Formats: sequence, C-alpha cells, structure tokens
Amino acid sequence: MSALFQPLTLRSLTFPHRAWMAPMCQYSAEPTGPGAGVAHDWHFAHYAARATGGTGLILVEATAVSPEGRISPGDLGLWNDTQTEALRRITAFLKRQGTVPGIQIAHAGRKAATDAPWRGGEPVGPEEGWTPVAPSPLPFQDDHPVPDELTVDQIKEIVGQFAAAAQRALAAGFEVVEVHGAHGYLINEFLSPHSNHRTDAYGGSFENRTRFALEVVDAVRAVWPDELPVFFRISATDWLTENPEDDREGWTGDDTVRFARELRAHGVDLLDVSTGGLAPAARIPVGPGYQVPFAQRVKDETGMPVAVAGLITDPQQAEKIVAGGAADAVLLGRELLRDPFWAQRAAGALGGDLRAPDQYARAH
Repeated sequence: MSALFQPLTLRSLTFPHRAWMAPMCQYSAEPTGPGAGVAHDWHFAHYAARATGGTGLILVEATAVSPEGRISPGDLGLWNDTQTEALRRITAFLKRQGTVPGIQIAHAGRKAATDAPWRGGEPVGPEEGWTPVAPSPLPFQDDHPVPDELTVDQIKEIVGQFAAAAQRALAAGFEVVEVHGAHGYLINEFLSPHSNHRTDAYGGSFENRTRFALEVVDAVRAVWPDELPVFFRISATDWLTENPEDDREGWTGDDTVRFARELRAHGVDLLDVSTGGLAPAARIPVGPGYQVPFAQRVKDETGMPVAVAGLITDPQQAEKIVAGGAADAVLLGRELLRDPFWAQRAAGALGGDLRAPDQYARAH
C-alpha cells in the first residue's frame, strides 16, 4: 500500500493521508474598512476546490496576527471577530470533505507593507501601508523602508497577538495551528544573525536569538488544546553561511537541528521545513525536492516529525520521500495551484484509497 496515503496521527488528530497543501498567500482580502483581512468568496472557492480534490491537510495562507503584521494590505488576518466568523465557513466545508483544516499565523516584520506580486510586490506608499517593524533597523533590501526596531514591550505585545490569533483560529474551527518562522518574516528575522543585530536578551547568542520564537510557541501552546497539534514552519537555512562565496552570516542547517530539539521540548509536534527568503540575492540551488535533505536531517537527528515542501510535483516523487523516511508528509504549493485534484490523481497512480466526493464519483 502507498506510504503517501497512509494516515498519520499527531496527538489525538489523525490526518487521512500525507499529501498536504502548503500555505500560499492569495493577497485578496479587502485592504481597509470592515472587510480588512476578512476571507470572502475567493478564499472559500480556492480552499474548497483543494478539499474536494482530496487534499489531506489544508494550511490556510499566512494570516496576520495584527494589521501591521500583514505582508500586503490584502492579507488575511485574525485580529477581530469578523475575520474569525468568515473563516468558519471554510473550516466547516473542509471538514465535510474529510480534509483537516489548518492555518498559519504570522507577522511579516520588515517584509510587511508590500504590494501583491502581480503588481510588482514593491513596498506600498505610506498612504496605503505602514512602517514595518523588525528586531533591528535593517531593511530587507535597498528599495525597502528602514523598519522600526522593536522595543521589549512591543515584542511582548506581539507574543500576545500570536496567542490571541491562535485562540481565534480555534474558535474558527481549525484543528492545526502553524507558527510561521520562515521566509524572512519576523520570527525568522529574530533567528538569523543576518537580520538580528540586537545586543539585549533577544540578540547575539543562539539562545537569545531563539528567545522570541520560543516565547511565541509557548504562548500559542498555552491556549491551544492539548489534544491538537502545533506546527512550526522554518527556513532551515538562509543559504548564506553554507555558500563559501557569500561572506554574510546566516541561519544554518546545524542551527535548525539544534532548534528543532528546543521546539519539540516546548510542545511543537511537527516541523514544516522550507528554506530561504531572509536575504536577497542568496544563491539557492533550486531543483526538485531540494529541501528534502534538511527535513531528513531533522527527522534522523531529533526524531521530530517533519513535513517538507519545495518543487514536489510528481506522485512517485512524493511517495519516495515518505516511503524512504525523509519526511512524514509532503506539502504541495504551486502544484496544487495548477491541479486542485492532485491528491485524487496521485491516489490513482499509487493505489491509494481516496474516495471522491459523491457528486464526482461518476468520473472515477
């Protein structure tokens, strides 16, 4: 039987199989007013299609814990009751299809207040955006604004915002909450020496640079039910230190293994492994499954459950990753944008037991 289509249980939650949807921003909420950050028909149709296609877990896109935490003015949010209520419609439908609903909660840090990618993705002006915040007053790149350096009180406030967003996620019907610690956003900015030049308790040593992330995890775990899992998404490397031609110091694969042990001790149930996004012009050897070795190393050296993303497109490729023990699950991104029914197609190719919705059964 296909390894990819075996169930997986974390805490008391069982996932029907291991082909999952990675969080991918849609940049499609209203930017201001009562609809700011609120999921609407586009979001429902987008996630519903992947659920009817048989996806085992859907992680809803990076959802901001505050207005200032949005990557773009069009991001989803979880800072008010209107946003919570709108997401209930999505989670209810996903559950009816047998899909586990999850959500990624996030703060964009110095990469906040940018336009949608199809409009260029550049920083938006002050009339549309806001001043980003970060561990240190270092812009992401030269054409980005210098972020405000967070005070300790502001750091504590953001920790509380993550906890409040997790509570809202639970109220909205989600069964998995993922803390976004990757891709150059705020938590990743604290982790990496490239972006964190602080000299207080949140900067310098490995212990200090990981402090904010662990405080967020602790705050989320404290409000999330014991029977439900918490995920953490990480950029396993900034692709800086490992490159002998790049003199910039960054977060490394060694750091990730060390940190995974800490995360597990703080109640994180699965590490969602990605890479990059923190430093512009980093040389990344992109290719099919290029992030799998980082996931396998974490799994082998710590025993922590892992999922992995990154140019996973083919059912046999996904099967090999799971069957070979490199990861416990695969996360598909752009491939699920191209083919919402990827899981159904993969089950057919691999002999997996995946029932189509009754309304579509005649086509199978």
